[in-house]
Amino acid sequence: MPLFADLPEKEIETIVQDLRLKEYGREEIIFRQGDESREVYFVLKGKVRIFTTSPSGNETSIAIFSTNDVIGELAAVDHAPRSATAKSIDAVSLLSMAQDRFLYHLETMPRFAMAFIRLLSGKLRWTAAYAESIAQFDAAGRLLHIILQNNESYGRELTAGQAYIVDLGLNQTDLASMIGARREWVNRILGDWRRRGLLEFDNGVIHILDLPRAVAERDSRIEANRGESNW
Repeated sequence: MPLFADLPEKEIETIVQDLRLKEYGREEIIFRQGDESREVYFVLKGKVRIFTTSPSGNETSIAIFSTNDVIGELAAVDHAPRSATAKSIDAVSLLSMAQDRFLYHLETMPRFAMAFIRLLSGKLRWTAAYAESIAQFDAAGRLLHIILQNNESYGRELTAGQAYIVDLGLNQTDLASMIGARREWVNRILGDWRRRGLLEFDNGVIHILDLPRAVAERDSRIEANRGESNW
């Protein structure tokens, strides 16, 4: 895990003593929005969906995290309630650490603290890129942007520079909630991309058929259709 990669063996051994293995089945809640829990979680395997829920009960998916990622760290640092819900997509194995031990290691291990700052910086950059995508792209562009972004993190290469598989385990409703669109519209645009040979979507698995064309399609949508309101 990048968070521990630069630590000397002695410090890693100390940290390991404070880690506890937790396992979750498919679609189990790890923590809920508004919870007062403070544990930090390190993902060993599986995928976790982070989402918020509006007062009316509508979900907005924010991000997907997988192997070597860290979740739940903000509540440990700022002592605030959980800002979102974390739910397993498939079988998930996590290492959890109590808040007091996590803060203790940050205070006593400078390299660990710097690695954590880099982690937060990376998440801040991701958030800024996502905010930029909302400003630049129409809904189709946002969907393609998210797919390509997750391909960089979790995609499996089939043909170099051309074909990839991105197994996010998300249904069309989940994808729609990530871009503020209706599921029916997502179904329509995915069907269009399939017919044009850009990508295919089947049971949560995205097969990028032509990466250069997919990237060109996304970029061509900057500022496109911003005046439309049928999303």
